[in-house]
Amino acid sequence: MTRAEFDAHCGSMKGTTHVVQWGGASVWKIGGRIFAICSKWGAGDDPKISFKCSELTFAILTEQPGIVPAPYLARAGWAQIETTDAMGDEDIRHYIETAYSIILSRLTKRVRRELGLDLTQGT
Repeated sequence: MTRAEFDAHCGSMKGTTHVVQWGGASVWKIGGRIFAICSKWGAGDDPKISFKCSELTFAILTEQPGIVPAPYLARAGWAQIETTDAMGDEDIRHYIETAYSIILSRLTKRVRRELGLDLTQGT
């Protein structure tokens, strides 16, 4: 998945905001909380895609080749895809949508209401 494809997918989800920070990383948020990041940190030319995931998903994914605990965010259950062959685009989209849902579920009712979102609506 390219950075442009990553940005298009994240931008298609309701209530998201986008900022470029931390040395040019593409950071996507819902309700002011980050759910996915695309950067060029580290070695190599491949974009690095990081996302929030459940504890079980984190444990499984970070055992796969080309996927590591996300720098600075691993303690909060974030995985990082380091190579383009580590995961297919369809699976990446699925994990980004799941990250969005995880963060959305943790927002207060007030924030969800302000964003025009409801837990029963999802993405």
